[in-house]
Amino acid sequence: MNKIYPYLVFILALTFSNCTKDLEDLNVNPNASTTVVPGYMFTKAQLDAVSNNYIGAAYLTIGGSMQQTATYKEVPAAGDKYFNETYSYTSWEAYSTAVIEIQKVMDAVAEDPEQTNLLSIARIWKVFIFHRLTDLYGDIPYFESGLGLNGTYSPKYDEQSVVYADLLKELDEAAVALNADLPSYGNADLIYGGDIAKWRKFAYSLMLRLGMRLTNVDIAAAESWVRKAIEGGVVLADVDLARIAYVDGSQISQRNFIASGLLNTDYLNQQAVDNIEGGKLAETFINHLKNTNDPRLNVISVVRVRNATGTFVPDTTSSLQMGMPNARYNSFPENFATFSEPNPNTILRFDAPHLVLTPTEMYTLLAEASLRGWYDTDAAELYTQAVQSAMRQWALFGSYAEIAQNRIDFYLSGNPFASSGTFEDKLEQLYTHLWVSLFLQDEYEIFANWRRTGYPILTPVNYPGNLTGGTVPRRFVVPLTEENYNGENFREAVQRQGGTNALTSRVWWDQ
Repeated sequence: MNKIYPYLVFILALTFSNCTKDLEDLNVNPNASTTVVPGYMFTKAQLDAVSNNYIGAAYLTIGGSMQQTATYKEVPAAGDKYFNETYSYTSWEAYSTAVIEIQKVMDAVAEDPEQTNLLSIARIWKVFIFHRLTDLYGDIPYFESGLGLNGTYSPKYDEQSVVYADLLKELDEAAVALNADLPSYGNADLIYGGDIAKWRKFAYSLMLRLGMRLTNVDIAAAESWVRKAIEGGVVLADVDLARIAYVDGSQISQRNFIASGLLNTDYLNQQAVDNIEGGKLAETFINHLKNTNDPRLNVISVVRVRNATGTFVPDTTSSLQMGMPNARYNSFPENFATFSEPNPNTILRFDAPHLVLTPTEMYTLLAEASLRGWYDTDAAELYTQAVQSAMRQWALFGSYAEIAQNRIDFYLSGNPFASSGTFEDKLEQLYTHLWVSLFLQDEYEIFANWRRTGYPILTPVNYPGNLTGGTVPRRFVVPLTEENYNGENFREAVQRQGGTNALTSRVWWDQ
Protein backbone atom coordinates (compact mmCIF):
# COMPACT_ATOMS: atom_id res chain seq x y z
CA MET A 1 0.00 0.00 0.00
CA ASN A 2 2.81 2.40 0.83
CA LYS A 3 4.33 1.77 -2.62
CA ILE A 4 1.01 2.17 -4.44
CA TYR A 5 -0.13 5.35 -2.65
CA PRO A 6 2.24 7.85 -4.33
CA TYR A 7 1.17 6.59 -7.76
CA LEU A 8 -2.49 6.80 -6.76
CA VAL A 9 -2.05 10.41 -5.64
CA PHE A 10 -0.32 11.22 -8.93
CA ILE A 11 -3.07 9.57 -11.00
CA LEU A 12 -5.85 11.34 -9.03
CA ALA A 13 -4.09 14.67 -9.36
CA LEU A 14 -3.64 14.18 -13.10
CA THR A 15 -7.25 13.10 -13.48
CA PHE A 16 -8.51 16.12 -11.53
CA SER A 17 -6.35 18.42 -13.62
CA ASN A 18 -7.71 16.97 -16.86
CA CYS A 19 -11.29 17.11 -15.57
CA THR A 20 -10.86 20.75 -14.60
CA LYS A 21 -9.50 21.56 -18.05
CA ASP A 22 -12.36 19.64 -19.67
CA LEU A 23 -14.91 21.53 -17.59
CA GLU A 24 -13.32 24.84 -18.57
CA ASP A 25 -13.47 23.83 -22.22
CA LEU A 26 -17.12 22.85 -21.84
CA ASN A 27 -17.84 26.30 -20.43
CA VAL A 28 -16.59 27.98 -23.61
CA ASN A 29 -19.03 28.38 -26.50
CA PRO A 30 -17.11 27.22 -29.59
CA ASN A 31 -19.46 29.19 -31.83
CA ALA A 32 -19.01 32.48 -29.98
CA SER A 33 -16.50 35.10 -31.02
CA THR A 34 -14.18 36.47 -28.37
CA THR A 35 -13.74 39.64 -30.41
CA VAL A 36 -16.44 42.29 -30.61
CA VAL A 37 -17.63 43.00 -34.15
CA PRO A 38 -18.81 46.62 -33.79
CA GLY A 39 -21.52 46.45 -36.45
CA TYR A 40 -23.15 43.31 -35.10
CA MET A 41 -23.00 44.57 -31.54
CA PHE A 42 -24.43 47.95 -32.54
CA THR A 43 -27.38 46.23 -34.24
CA LYS A 44 -28.03 44.31 -31.04
CA ALA A 45 -27.79 47.49 -28.94
CA GLN A 46 -30.37 49.19 -31.14
CA LEU A 47 -32.84 46.32 -30.93
CA ASP A 48 -32.42 45.84 -27.18
CA ALA A 49 -32.67 49.55 -26.39
CA VAL A 50 -36.04 50.07 -28.05
CA SER A 51 -37.67 46.80 -26.98
CA ASN A 52 -36.50 46.51 -23.37
CA ASN A 53 -39.42 45.66 -21.02
CA TYR A 54 -41.99 46.94 -23.51
CA ILE A 55 -45.02 45.13 -22.12
CA GLY A 56 -44.24 45.83 -18.47
CA ALA A 57 -43.10 49.41 -18.87
CA ALA A 58 -44.69 50.99 -21.92
CA TYR A 59 -47.92 49.03 -22.23
CA LEU A 60 -48.99 48.13 -18.69
CA THR A 61 -47.35 50.84 -16.57
CA ILE A 62 -47.17 53.96 -18.74
CA GLY A 63 -50.01 53.10 -21.09
CA GLY A 64 -52.39 52.61 -18.18
CA SER A 65 -51.25 55.58 -16.10
CA MET A 66 -51.38 57.87 -19.15
CA GLN A 67 -54.91 56.51 -19.72
CA GLN A 68 -54.41 55.15 -23.21
CA THR A 69 -54.98 51.55 -22.10
CA ALA A 70 -57.08 49.99 -19.33
CA THR A 71 -57.57 46.60 -17.70
CA TYR A 72 -60.09 45.00 -15.40
CA LYS A 73 -57.52 42.68 -13.79
CA GLU A 74 -55.39 43.58 -10.77
CA VAL A 75 -52.11 41.79 -11.52
CA PRO A 76 -51.29 43.76 -14.70
CA ALA A 77 -52.77 46.98 -13.27
CA ALA A 78 -49.46 48.79 -12.81
CA GLY A 79 -50.75 51.92 -14.52
CA ASP A 80 -54.47 51.31 -14.67
CA LYS A 81 -55.00 51.01 -10.90
CA TYR A 82 -51.52 52.09 -9.66
CA PHE A 83 -51.55 48.65 -8.13
CA ASN A 84 -48.33 46.92 -9.10
CA GLU A 85 -44.82 48.37 -9.10
CA THR A 86 -42.94 45.24 -10.13
CA TYR A 87 -43.42 45.83 -13.86
CA SER A 88 -41.29 48.93 -13.53
CA TYR A 89 -38.34 46.94 -12.15
CA THR A 90 -37.56 45.19 -15.39
CA SER A 91 -36.59 48.30 -17.34
CA TRP A 92 -33.44 48.16 -15.19
CA GLU A 93 -32.44 45.15 -17.29
CA ALA A 94 -31.19 47.57 -19.94
CA TYR A 95 -28.00 47.58 -17.87
CA SER A 96 -27.38 43.91 -18.68
CA THR A 97 -28.18 44.29 -22.37
CA ALA A 98 -28.12 47.61 -24.24
CA VAL A 99 -25.80 49.41 -21.80
CA ILE A 100 -23.14 46.70 -21.93
CA GLU A 101 -23.55 46.26 -25.67
CA ILE A 102 -23.08 49.91 -26.55
CA GLN A 103 -20.11 50.17 -24.18
CA LYS A 104 -18.48 47.20 -25.95
CA VAL A 105 -18.99 48.93 -29.29
CA MET A 106 -17.38 52.10 -28.01
CA ASP A 107 -14.45 50.24 -26.48
CA ALA A 108 -13.87 48.37 -29.75
CA VAL A 109 -13.62 51.49 -31.93
CA ALA A 110 -12.38 54.17 -29.54
CA GLU A 111 -8.69 54.00 -30.49
CA ASP A 112 -9.09 53.96 -34.28
CA PRO A 113 -9.39 57.42 -35.91
CA GLU A 114 -10.83 55.78 -39.04
CA GLN A 115 -13.80 54.62 -36.99
CA THR A 116 -14.72 58.04 -35.64
CA ASN A 117 -18.22 57.77 -37.06
CA LEU A 118 -18.81 54.40 -35.43
CA LEU A 119 -17.75 55.85 -32.10
CA SER A 120 -19.77 59.04 -32.53
CA ILE A 121 -22.97 57.24 -33.50
CA ALA A 122 -22.47 54.83 -30.59
CA ARG A 123 -22.12 57.82 -28.25
CA ILE A 124 -25.37 59.25 -29.58
CA TRP A 125 -27.14 55.92 -29.13
CA LYS A 126 -25.71 55.63 -25.62
CA VAL A 127 -27.42 58.95 -24.83
CA PHE A 128 -30.69 57.50 -26.12
CA ILE A 129 -30.31 54.49 -23.81
CA PHE A 130 -29.34 56.45 -20.73
CA HIS A 131 -31.76 59.33 -21.06
CA ARG A 132 -34.59 56.82 -20.99
CA LEU A 133 -33.14 55.12 -17.90
CA THR A 134 -32.59 58.33 -15.96
CA ASP A 135 -35.99 59.74 -16.96
CA LEU A 136 -37.61 56.60 -15.54
CA TYR A 137 -35.53 56.18 -12.39
CA GLY A 138 -33.83 59.51 -11.57
CA ASP A 139 -30.34 59.06 -10.11
CA ILE A 140 -28.75 56.02 -11.76
CA PRO A 141 -25.36 54.37 -12.23
CA TYR A 142 -23.92 56.19 -15.22
CA PHE A 143 -20.19 56.93 -15.24
CA GLU A 144 -19.33 53.55 -13.68
CA SER A 145 -21.96 51.52 -15.54
CA GLY A 146 -21.10 48.80 -18.03
CA LEU A 147 -17.69 48.27 -16.44
CA GLY A 148 -18.27 44.87 -14.87
CA LEU A 149 -15.58 43.29 -17.07
CA ASN A 150 -13.16 45.79 -15.54
CA GLY A 151 -14.07 44.78 -12.01
CA THR A 152 -16.64 47.49 -11.19
CA TYR A 153 -19.46 45.47 -9.68
CA SER A 154 -20.97 48.12 -7.40
CA PRO A 155 -21.23 51.28 -9.48
CA LYS A 156 -22.11 54.51 -7.73
CA TYR A 157 -25.32 56.32 -8.56
CA ASP A 158 -24.85 59.68 -10.25
CA GLU A 159 -27.20 62.58 -9.66
CA GLN A 160 -29.59 63.10 -12.53
CA SER A 161 -28.49 66.70 -12.98
CA VAL A 162 -24.93 65.49 -13.53
CA VAL A 163 -26.09 62.71 -15.86
CA TYR A 164 -28.07 65.20 -17.94
CA ALA A 165 -25.11 67.56 -18.21
CA ASP A 166 -22.95 64.75 -19.56
CA LEU A 167 -25.62 63.45 -21.93
CA LEU A 168 -25.93 66.88 -23.50
CA LYS A 169 -22.16 67.22 -23.69
CA GLU A 170 -21.92 63.84 -25.40
CA LEU A 171 -24.49 64.84 -28.01
CA ASP A 172 -22.69 68.10 -28.68
CA GLU A 173 -19.29 66.46 -29.14
CA ALA A 174 -20.54 63.45 -31.09
CA ALA A 175 -22.54 65.55 -33.57
CA VAL A 176 -19.51 67.71 -34.32
CA ALA A 177 -17.20 64.68 -34.66
CA LEU A 178 -19.29 63.00 -37.38
CA ASN A 179 -17.30 62.98 -40.62
CA ALA A 180 -18.86 62.26 -44.03
CA ASP A 181 -15.46 61.24 -45.43
CA LEU A 182 -15.08 58.29 -43.05
CA PRO A 183 -16.84 54.90 -43.01
CA SER A 184 -19.97 54.24 -40.99
CA TYR A 185 -22.09 51.24 -39.96
CA GLY A 186 -23.88 50.70 -43.24
CA ASN A 187 -26.62 48.08 -43.04
CA ALA A 188 -25.65 47.23 -39.46
CA ASP A 189 -27.42 50.47 -38.52
CA LEU A 190 -31.11 49.54 -38.56
CA ILE A 191 -32.31 53.14 -38.27
CA TYR A 192 -30.39 55.20 -40.81
CA GLY A 193 -28.14 52.72 -42.63
CA GLY A 194 -25.12 54.64 -41.37
CA ASP A 195 -26.22 57.97 -42.91
CA ILE A 196 -24.03 60.57 -41.20
CA ALA A 197 -26.21 63.58 -41.99
CA LYS A 198 -29.27 61.89 -40.51
CA TRP A 199 -27.44 60.83 -37.38
CA ARG A 200 -26.33 64.42 -36.87
CA LYS A 201 -29.98 65.52 -37.02
CA PHE A 202 -30.88 62.70 -34.62
CA ALA A 203 -28.23 63.94 -32.17
CA TYR A 204 -29.52 67.52 -32.27
CA SER A 205 -33.09 66.23 -31.96
CA LEU A 206 -32.18 64.42 -28.75
CA MET A 207 -30.49 67.62 -27.62
CA LEU A 208 -33.73 69.53 -28.25
CA ARG A 209 -35.68 66.90 -26.32
CA LEU A 210 -33.32 66.91 -23.34
CA GLY A 211 -32.84 70.66 -23.37
CA MET A 212 -36.59 71.23 -23.12
CA ARG A 213 -36.69 68.77 -20.22
CA LEU A 214 -34.82 71.36 -18.12
CA THR A 215 -37.47 74.10 -18.27
CA ASN A 216 -38.63 73.61 -14.67
CA VAL A 217 -35.18 73.31 -13.08
CA ASP A 218 -32.74 75.41 -15.11
CA ILE A 219 -34.43 77.72 -17.59
CA ALA A 220 -31.17 79.34 -18.72
CA ALA A 221 -29.58 75.98 -19.54
CA ALA A 222 -32.80 74.88 -21.23
CA GLU A 223 -32.76 77.89 -23.54
CA SER A 224 -29.07 77.51 -24.31
CA TRP A 225 -29.32 73.84 -25.29
CA VAL A 226 -32.56 74.33 -27.22
CA ARG A 227 -31.04 77.14 -29.26
CA LYS A 228 -27.93 75.04 -29.95
CA ALA A 229 -30.07 72.12 -31.09
CA ILE A 230 -32.12 74.31 -33.42
CA GLU A 231 -28.98 75.79 -34.90
CA GLY A 232 -27.55 72.31 -35.45
CA GLY A 233 -30.67 71.12 -37.29
CA VAL A 234 -33.25 68.61 -36.09
CA VAL A 235 -35.42 65.92 -37.68
CA LEU A 236 -38.22 67.72 -39.54
CA ALA A 237 -38.53 66.06 -42.95
CA ASP A 238 -40.45 62.82 -43.28
CA VAL A 239 -37.42 61.16 -44.89
CA ASP A 240 -35.39 61.85 -41.75
CA LEU A 241 -37.84 60.12 -39.41
CA ALA A 242 -35.95 57.58 -37.28
CA ARG A 243 -37.50 54.13 -37.53
CA ILE A 244 -36.64 50.45 -37.40
CA ALA A 245 -38.22 48.26 -40.06
CA TYR A 246 -39.43 44.80 -39.09
CA VAL A 247 -40.59 41.84 -41.18
CA ASP A 248 -43.21 39.18 -40.70
CA GLY A 249 -41.04 36.09 -40.76
CA SER A 250 -40.27 32.96 -38.79
CA GLN A 251 -37.54 34.72 -36.83
CA ILE A 252 -39.17 36.31 -33.80
CA SER A 253 -36.36 38.86 -33.48
CA GLN A 254 -37.29 40.23 -36.92
CA ARG A 255 -40.89 40.90 -35.95
CA ASN A 256 -42.12 44.19 -34.53
CA PHE A 257 -41.73 43.79 -30.76
CA ILE A 258 -44.86 45.85 -30.01
CA ALA A 259 -47.07 43.66 -32.17
CA SER A 260 -45.38 40.54 -30.82
CA GLY A 261 -45.85 41.67 -27.24
CA LEU A 262 -49.51 42.56 -27.62
CA LEU A 263 -50.33 39.48 -29.67
CA ASN A 264 -48.67 37.24 -27.10
CA THR A 265 -50.69 38.77 -24.27
CA ASP A 266 -54.05 40.48 -24.65
CA TYR A 267 -54.62 39.81 -28.33
CA LEU A 268 -53.32 36.26 -28.65
CA ASN A 269 -56.71 34.91 -29.68
CA GLN A 270 -58.81 37.28 -31.76
CA GLN A 271 -61.80 34.96 -31.34
CA ALA A 272 -61.66 34.87 -27.53
CA VAL A 273 -64.12 37.02 -25.58
CA ASP A 274 -61.59 37.67 -22.79
CA ASN A 275 -57.97 38.84 -23.01
CA ILE A 276 -55.04 37.40 -21.06
CA GLU A 277 -54.25 40.67 -19.27
CA GLY A 278 -57.82 41.97 -19.45
CA GLY A 279 -56.74 44.96 -21.47
CA LYS A 280 -58.48 47.31 -23.89
CA LEU A 281 -57.99 50.86 -25.08
CA ALA A 282 -58.94 53.42 -22.45
CA GLU A 283 -62.04 55.58 -22.33
CA THR A 284 -60.03 58.80 -21.89
CA PHE A 285 -58.05 58.11 -25.05
CA ILE A 286 -60.91 56.93 -27.26
CA ASN A 287 -63.21 59.77 -26.14
CA HIS A 288 -60.54 62.33 -27.01
CA LEU A 289 -60.13 60.88 -30.51
CA LYS A 290 -63.88 60.85 -31.05
CA ASN A 291 -64.50 64.32 -29.62
CA THR A 292 -61.85 65.88 -31.84
CA ASN A 293 -62.92 63.94 -34.96
CA ASP A 294 -59.39 62.62 -35.19
CA PRO A 295 -58.98 60.46 -38.33
CA ARG A 296 -56.39 58.36 -36.51
CA LEU A 297 -59.25 56.77 -34.56
CA ASN A 298 -60.03 54.49 -37.51
CA VAL A 299 -56.35 53.62 -37.98
CA ILE A 300 -55.64 52.92 -34.31
CA SER A 301 -58.83 51.37 -33.00
CA VAL A 302 -61.31 48.62 -33.76
CA VAL A 303 -64.24 46.97 -32.03
CA ARG A 304 -64.65 43.26 -32.62
CA VAL A 305 -68.15 42.46 -33.83
CA ARG A 306 -69.66 39.11 -34.78
CA ASN A 307 -70.51 38.52 -38.42
CA ALA A 308 -73.26 36.26 -39.77
CA THR A 309 -71.18 33.13 -39.08
CA GLY A 310 -70.54 34.11 -35.46
CA THR A 311 -66.90 34.98 -36.09
CA PHE A 312 -65.37 38.12 -34.54
CA VAL A 313 -64.19 40.62 -37.16
CA PRO A 314 -62.59 44.05 -36.61
CA ASP A 315 -64.78 47.07 -37.27
CA THR A 316 -63.33 50.59 -37.48
CA THR A 317 -66.65 52.46 -37.54
CA SER A 318 -66.16 55.58 -35.43
CA SER A 319 -69.54 55.44 -33.71
CA LEU A 320 -68.83 51.92 -32.45
CA GLN A 321 -65.54 52.79 -30.76
CA MET A 322 -65.76 52.81 -26.97
CA GLY A 323 -62.90 52.86 -24.49
CA MET A 324 -62.85 51.00 -21.19
CA PRO A 325 -62.77 53.19 -18.07
CA ASN A 326 -59.58 53.01 -16.05
CA ALA A 327 -59.86 51.23 -12.67
CA ARG A 328 -63.60 50.74 -13.08
CA TYR A 329 -63.68 46.96 -12.86
CA ASN A 330 -62.05 44.19 -10.82
CA SER A 331 -63.82 41.30 -12.52
CA PHE A 332 -64.79 40.48 -16.08
CA PRO A 333 -67.28 43.13 -17.31
CA GLU A 334 -70.22 41.79 -19.25
CA ASN A 335 -69.70 44.35 -22.02
CA PHE A 336 -65.95 43.65 -22.31
CA ALA A 337 -66.19 42.64 -25.98
CA THR A 338 -67.68 46.03 -26.89
CA PHE A 339 -64.57 47.99 -25.86
CA SER A 340 -62.05 49.18 -28.44
CA GLU A 341 -58.69 47.52 -28.98
CA PRO A 342 -55.67 48.02 -31.28
CA ASN A 343 -56.25 47.65 -35.00
CA PRO A 344 -54.86 44.29 -36.21
CA ASN A 345 -54.27 45.72 -39.68
CA THR A 346 -51.92 48.46 -38.47
CA ILE A 347 -50.56 48.30 -34.92
CA LEU A 348 -50.67 44.52 -34.54
CA ARG A 349 -48.80 43.72 -37.74
CA PHE A 350 -45.49 41.90 -37.30
CA ASP A 351 -44.05 43.96 -40.15
CA ALA A 352 -45.15 47.30 -38.71
CA PRO A 353 -42.26 49.77 -38.31
CA HIS A 354 -41.20 51.12 -34.94
CA LEU A 355 -40.90 54.91 -34.92
CA VAL A 356 -37.93 55.87 -32.75
CA LEU A 357 -38.03 59.66 -33.19
CA THR A 358 -40.44 61.64 -35.33
CA PRO A 359 -40.81 65.07 -36.93
CA THR A 360 -44.10 65.59 -35.08
CA GLU A 361 -42.27 65.54 -31.75
CA MET A 362 -39.67 67.99 -33.04
CA TYR A 363 -42.32 70.36 -34.42
CA THR A 364 -44.08 70.23 -31.05
CA LEU A 365 -40.89 71.06 -29.15
CA LEU A 366 -40.12 73.85 -31.61
CA ALA A 367 -43.61 75.25 -31.10
CA GLU A 368 -42.97 75.40 -27.37
CA ALA A 369 -39.61 77.04 -28.06
CA SER A 370 -41.47 79.61 -30.14
CA LEU A 371 -43.91 80.28 -27.28
CA ARG A 372 -40.93 80.87 -25.00
CA GLY A 373 -39.28 83.25 -27.45
CA TRP A 374 -36.40 80.90 -28.27
CA TYR A 375 -37.31 80.26 -31.90
CA ASP A 376 -38.40 82.80 -34.47
CA THR A 377 -41.15 80.83 -36.22
CA ASP A 378 -44.88 81.12 -35.60
CA ALA A 379 -46.13 78.52 -33.11
CA ALA A 380 -49.39 78.10 -35.02
CA GLU A 381 -47.50 77.13 -38.17
CA LEU A 382 -45.35 74.69 -36.21
CA TYR A 383 -48.46 73.13 -34.66
CA THR A 384 -49.91 72.67 -38.17
CA GLN A 385 -46.69 70.99 -39.27
CA ALA A 386 -46.79 68.75 -36.18
CA VAL A 387 -50.31 67.60 -37.03
CA GLN A 388 -49.55 67.11 -40.72
CA SER A 389 -46.47 64.99 -40.04
CA ALA A 390 -48.24 62.98 -37.34
CA MET A 391 -50.99 62.05 -39.76
CA ARG A 392 -48.63 61.32 -42.65
CA GLN A 393 -46.47 58.95 -40.64
CA TRP A 394 -49.28 56.40 -40.53
CA ALA A 395 -48.66 55.72 -44.22
CA LEU A 396 -45.57 53.83 -43.07
CA PHE A 397 -47.94 51.19 -41.71
CA GLY A 398 -49.26 50.42 -45.19
CA SER A 399 -51.81 51.82 -47.60
CA TYR A 400 -54.60 50.70 -45.27
CA ALA A 401 -53.38 53.18 -42.68
CA GLU A 402 -52.78 56.12 -44.99
CA ILE A 403 -54.80 59.21 -43.99
CA ALA A 404 -56.07 61.32 -46.88
CA GLN A 405 -55.11 65.00 -47.00
CA ASN A 406 -58.74 66.15 -46.94
CA ARG A 407 -59.23 64.34 -43.61
CA ILE A 408 -56.11 66.00 -42.22
CA ASP A 409 -57.41 69.40 -43.36
CA PHE A 410 -60.78 68.68 -41.79
CA TYR A 411 -59.13 67.85 -38.47
CA LEU A 412 -57.09 71.06 -38.53
CA SER A 413 -60.18 73.15 -39.32
CA GLY A 414 -61.94 71.67 -36.30
CA ASN A 415 -58.90 71.87 -34.02
CA PRO A 416 -57.11 75.12 -34.92
CA PHE A 417 -54.21 76.34 -32.83
CA ALA A 418 -55.29 78.32 -29.75
CA SER A 419 -53.51 81.48 -30.89
CA SER A 420 -55.62 83.75 -28.65
CA GLY A 421 -55.24 81.50 -25.61
CA THR A 422 -52.82 81.69 -22.72
CA PHE A 423 -49.38 80.11 -22.71
CA GLU A 424 -50.84 77.15 -20.79
CA ASP A 425 -53.73 76.81 -23.25
CA LYS A 426 -51.25 76.51 -26.08
CA LEU A 427 -48.99 74.13 -24.18
CA GLU A 428 -51.97 71.92 -23.39
CA GLN A 429 -52.97 71.74 -27.03
CA LEU A 430 -49.43 70.93 -28.17
CA TYR A 431 -48.78 68.12 -25.71
CA THR A 432 -52.25 66.65 -25.79
CA HIS A 433 -51.79 66.24 -29.52
CA LEU A 434 -48.34 64.70 -28.98
CA TRP A 435 -49.93 62.28 -26.47
CA VAL A 436 -51.99 60.94 -29.37
CA SER A 437 -49.15 61.06 -31.90
CA LEU A 438 -46.74 58.97 -29.83
CA PHE A 439 -49.30 56.28 -28.96
CA LEU A 440 -47.70 52.80 -28.93
CA GLN A 441 -44.49 54.24 -30.36
CA ASP A 442 -42.90 56.21 -27.54
CA GLU A 443 -44.85 55.97 -24.30
CA TYR A 444 -41.66 57.01 -22.50
CA GLU A 445 -41.85 60.47 -24.05
CA ILE A 446 -45.59 60.67 -23.32
CA PHE A 447 -44.78 59.98 -19.66
CA ALA A 448 -41.90 62.46 -19.58
CA ASN A 449 -43.84 65.25 -21.27
CA TRP A 450 -46.83 64.73 -18.97
CA ARG A 451 -44.61 65.00 -15.90
CA ARG A 452 -42.89 68.14 -17.19
CA THR A 453 -45.90 70.00 -18.60
CA GLY A 454 -48.91 68.43 -16.88
CA TYR A 455 -50.55 67.69 -20.24
CA PRO A 456 -52.73 66.00 -21.22
CA ILE A 457 -54.87 66.69 -18.16
CA LEU A 458 -55.69 63.33 -16.60
CA THR A 459 -58.13 62.54 -13.81
CA PRO A 460 -56.38 60.15 -11.38
CA VAL A 461 -58.08 56.97 -10.23
CA ASN A 462 -58.27 55.83 -6.61
CA TYR A 463 -58.58 52.07 -6.72
CA PRO A 464 -58.68 50.34 -3.28
CA GLY A 465 -55.19 49.31 -2.20
CA ASN A 466 -53.36 51.42 -4.77
CA LEU A 467 -49.72 52.29 -4.11
CA THR A 468 -49.83 56.03 -4.77
CA GLY A 469 -52.61 57.39 -2.59
CA GLY A 470 -54.72 57.91 -5.70
CA THR A 471 -52.20 59.98 -7.65
CA VAL A 472 -50.74 59.24 -11.07
CA PRO A 473 -47.28 57.58 -10.76
CA ARG A 474 -44.31 59.91 -11.25
CA ARG A 475 -41.42 57.50 -11.83
CA PHE A 476 -40.34 53.88 -11.88
CA VAL A 477 -39.13 51.93 -8.86
CA VAL A 478 -35.52 50.73 -8.80
CA PRO A 479 -35.57 46.92 -8.33
CA LEU A 480 -35.16 45.89 -4.72
CA THR A 481 -32.31 43.58 -5.66
CA GLU A 482 -30.14 46.69 -5.89
CA GLU A 483 -30.30 46.95 -2.09
CA ASN A 484 -28.73 43.49 -1.87
CA TYR A 485 -26.09 43.81 -4.57
CA ASN A 486 -25.27 47.52 -4.48
CA GLY A 487 -26.84 48.53 -1.19
CA GLU A 488 -24.64 51.42 -0.06
CA ASN A 489 -24.86 53.29 -3.36
CA PHE A 490 -28.55 52.46 -3.75
CA ARG A 491 -29.48 53.77 -0.28
CA GLU A 492 -27.46 56.95 -0.79
CA ALA A 493 -29.35 57.66 -4.03
CA VAL A 494 -32.71 57.00 -2.38
CA GLN A 495 -31.97 59.44 0.45
CA ARG A 496 -30.77 62.03 -2.04
CA GLN A 497 -34.10 61.80 -3.88
CA GLY A 498 -36.43 62.34 -0.97
CA GLY A 499 -35.93 59.15 0.97
CA THR A 500 -38.35 56.89 -0.92
CA ASN A 501 -37.97 54.44 -3.77
CA ALA A 502 -41.59 54.58 -4.84
CA LEU A 503 -43.92 55.32 -7.73
CA THR A 504 -44.70 58.67 -6.12
CA SER A 505 -41.15 60.00 -5.78
CA ARG A 506 -39.94 62.39 -8.47
CA VAL A 507 -36.92 62.67 -10.70
CA TRP A 508 -34.81 65.82 -10.58
CA TRP A 509 -36.36 67.67 -13.52
CA ASP A 510 -39.94 66.84 -12.49
CA GLN A 511 -40.59 69.91 -10.36
